[in-house]
Amino acid sequence: MTTAKRSRRSAPRSTPLENLVTTALDDMKAVNVKVLNVRGLTDIADTFVIASGNSDRHVRSIADRVIQNAKAAGFRTHGLEGERDSEWVLVDLNDVIVHVMLPRTREFYSLERLWEGDGAAAPAVAAAPRRAKARGKAKAAPRAKATHRARSGTARPRTH
Repeated sequence: MTTAKRSRRSAPRSTPLENLVTTALDDMKAVNVKVLNVRGLTDIADTFVIASGNSDRHVRSIADRVIQNAKAAGFRTHGLEGERDSEWVLVDLNDVIVHVMLPRTREFYSLERLWEGDGAAAPAVAAAPRRAKARGKAKAAPRAKATHRARSGTARPRTH
């Protein structure tokens, strides 16, 4: 009796860049580190690494360490977002995108559930309430009126 061979899906092996990122996160004591394989889900990256920091300074320091280690290993940082506010810092290393967030920000956006294929877990953002339209002509936003003299450059702009 012969048995059919089962095809085993091997877990994707981590790349040197992923190892470098996770090592930097461990060194900086990042909390709740999660590595997501997003190959086939998006073309922007192969891997998302999501981690939390305990404070905005901790988040910023973690991101800085990731950048320093990547640069020392010869990897180029393609982008850096959110470093000023440091609630969510994104480090784009081309194949690996690192998200370092405060716990409340991470909970709100729940990227893990979004990218693991459970699209229903996207954050529920309440729509802004619609304003009732005023009857008649709606008032437009004020703007500078151009007069013939203003266009010719001989008059000063009017202030309201």
